[in-house]
This record gives sequence, C-alpha cells and structure tokens, in this order.
Amino acid sequence: MNQFKFPKDFLWGGATAANQMEGGFYEGNKGLNIADVLPGGKERLNILQSPGFNFEIDRSKYNYPNHEGIDFYHRYKEDIALFAEMGFKVFRMSIAWTRIFPNGNELEANEDGLAFYDRVFDELHKYGIEPVVTISHYEMPVNLVKQYGGWRNREVVTFFERYVNAIFNRYKNKVKYWMTFNEINSGLIMPIMGLGFSIKEEKDKYQPTFQAFHHQFVASSIAVKACHDIIQNSQIGCMILYAPVYSFDSNPKNVMFALEEERFFNYFCADVQIRGEYPSFINRFFKENNINIEMQDGDLELIKEGTVDYIGFSYYMSRTEKKEKSDLESSQGNLIGGVKNPFLKASDWGWEIDPVGLRISLNQLFDRYQVPLFVVENGLGAYDKVEDDGTINDYYRIDYLREHINAMGEAIQDGVKLMGYTSWGCIDLVSASSGEFSKRYGFIYVDKHDDGSGTLERKKKKSFFWYKDVIASNGEKL
Repeated sequence: MNQFKFPKDFLWGGATAANQMEGGFYEGNKGLNIADVLPGGKERLNILQSPGFNFEIDRSKYNYPNHEGIDFYHRYKEDIALFAEMGFKVFRMSIAWTRIFPNGNELEANEDGLAFYDRVFDELHKYGIEPVVTISHYEMPVNLVKQYGGWRNREVVTFFERYVNAIFNRYKNKVKYWMTFNEINSGLIMPIMGLGFSIKEEKDKYQPTFQAFHHQFVASSIAVKACHDIIQNSQIGCMILYAPVYSFDSNPKNVMFALEEERFFNYFCADVQIRGEYPSFINRFFKENNINIEMQDGDLELIKEGTVDYIGFSYYMSRTEKKEKSDLESSQGNLIGGVKNPFLKASDWGWEIDPVGLRISLNQLFDRYQVPLFVVENGLGAYDKVEDDGTINDYYRIDYLREHINAMGEAIQDGVKLMGYTSWGCIDLVSASSGEFSKRYGFIYVDKHDDGSGTLERKKKKSFFWYKDVIASNGEKL
C-alpha cells in the first residue's frame, strides 16, 4: 500500500500516438505523413541520426510497420473497452494531421477523418473516459515537408492554424484536454520527426532549427488562444521530453556543463511556451552562434499572450553528463543519452531506470514554473514472453511502474501540483525510435511481431490487473 494520497480527481490513464497504433494507411482519404515514410527496425535509428533523408517510401529495401500499426483504426471499440475495464479516467491519444488535411494545405477539412475521431471520442465517452489529445505528434504531412520545407517555412503556421480551428470547432463538445506539439524539444536532437526536415550538414543545423522552433512557438500560441476562445473550460498544455541532467562528479566544470545541457534541452522550449518569452541563456547562445531569427511584428506579443495552462511531459530516464567523456561508457535514452550512471540499472534497450529522477523532475518543473504538471508518458519498453498457457507475467513492468508512481506520490507530498498520469503505450504499439513491435510497453499484449507476422489478437498481461487495482484504489494499492 502506498502511504501517500493522490488527489481525488487525479487523472489515471494511458497514452498512445496515432502514427504508432492506428494503421488504416490511406483509408478515409488519409494523406502521407512523416511517420509513414520512416521504415521499421534498426534502419529507422540510422535515418533519424543521419543527414539528408528524402522522405520517400522504398518498399524494395524496407518494411513500414506504421502502415498497419495495431489496427486501432478498425479495432478501437475493442481497445477502448479494455481501457475501460482497467478503469481509465483519461486516454491520451493524438489526431493524425493528415486524416484532417491530407496534404496539409487544403482549404477544407476531410470529412472522413473528422468523422473517424468523432466515433473514437464517442466511444471513449460511452465509458466515461476523457480524451487528452495531442494536436501534432510526429505526424506532419509529407507534402508540407517537400513543398514548403517543414516548420522552417512561415506558411506552415497558417496551415496549422487552419487545422487547429477545424478540430477545435468540430470537437468542442467532446475534448477539453489538449496539448500542442509532442516532445517539442526533441527537435534539438532529431528535427526529422518534430520539425519536418533533415539537416544535410551538421554545420548548418542551428539556424533552420531555431527558425522552425520560432514558427512552432507562434503556432502553439495561436492554438492556445483559439482553444480558449472556442472551447469553454478547456485546458491546453505544452508537451516536452524531460530528463534531469546529473553531473558525473562534483568537479565544477562538469556541474556547469550539466547545468548548461539541462537548460538548453529541458527548459528552452518550456520557458517560451510557459513564461512567454525567450530565456536569457538562449539569447546568449543565439549571439555566440550567429543565429538570427526572422520574426513578424507582433510575434513576441502573441507568444506572451498564448502561454499554456499546464505542462505535459515524458519521463523515462535521467541523464548523466561529463564535459570530457571520451574515457567513459555511454548510455542510451529517449533520443538523448549521456555517460553511464554506475548507480542505475538499465532496460532491455539500455535506458537507465531512475524512479527518484521522476520525483526530481516534478520538483524541478514545479519550482521553476508553478503551473500544473501532467506525466503523459512513462513506461518500460521490454521483451515480453507469452507462456504456454497464454499468460504474460510482466512483473518487471509492474516493479518499474510501482516505483515511478510511488515517486509521484512523494512529489505530491513535496507540494507539486500533479494533474494525472498516463502510462506510455498502454497497449503494445510500434516504437517511435526503432520502429519495432518487440519493444513492448503495454498492459495489453498485441500479437504482432517485427517480421510483420501476427494475428493482432489482444491479451491482458499481468500488469493489466495490477494497474486496474492501482486506479481503483487511486494509487494507494501498489
């Protein structure tokens, strides 16, 4: 039993993304998005980390697991019934931009796509589950990448504004919790998924990246203001990838390096979206790196007016840094890594496991911003085995989640205002970073495998029943 009390209105649930689960490739007049052209397997990581990707599908060389996903497009009723059985209060999902505007630059929204999400939201509400919707989750229309250069182009702001107005007006009576851009700061590391372009040469990285960020900040503020105007009692947040940065030792040079890394990656985007202005440390960075952001009159005022209501964030691991690290073993993580922390164990994919780091993160974020927080991604990617009797005994996932939920309880006692928790990949889906099915996060097993085989049958894991008890007891029974 957890000794801490969670708030009585705490939002327990699970999280997914359209491009990793829906399937329905080209059905309902859906257009091509960035995730559709990223192949599965180890090739995906190579593409994300290498320059010059052409955003084309090449079936002669690669397979594309996102095209079928786990077929949520046709099986959403079955899956939502399982979420309801666990007792979900909320379900975090994303809308696929290319279901609403297949090419991104149309003048009218696609009715087939709008109607699909009507059906999904209605099914959720049938069970009393509130949707938490990410507006853009690594699903930019490929046409906007090829024709306009992604978020580097100011015109994309206009297309995004048209998109958000369409979905806010359509779903104003069905969705009250929203987030703008998924893990927006991930564009600092891999701009392909979030910013919609591939850097051809490392030396050219900064100028287009920060110009694209500025356009996203403007677009985010437009979305915040529109959401508040159109949907009564709505709440709209940002969403960042958060990993606290530890210094490898007490050497002041390493402490300062860790601080710089933490500010640059964890706080730059959050500062703009929550405080409503560019932070001083990034202005210094711009000056020292000859970065000149093109802005239109009124941009900074708009950013100041369109600050978000809460912070949604992903937490999977912490990160340890040393200024000179060539002599140390490196660690892996959610798009980012560092040096190996000798005090932590790691997952099957090398991501270090640090539940105390979640408590640290919650305190850091709340101390800095004083706005409600929402842990919208956290979970353990692992190999799961189906036993001869059909059971999946994922005790390791239960242990991981128990420790992280306990850390949230500690943070609440520290005074952190925490809205809710949606465990990532509540049902098995395609990994965003590796394009694999074998990297499983879910409480629900999906019979689908890296080679494309499988029946798509759903099975309840041991963690399914454990999480059901967690929610029923409001976090007391862990």
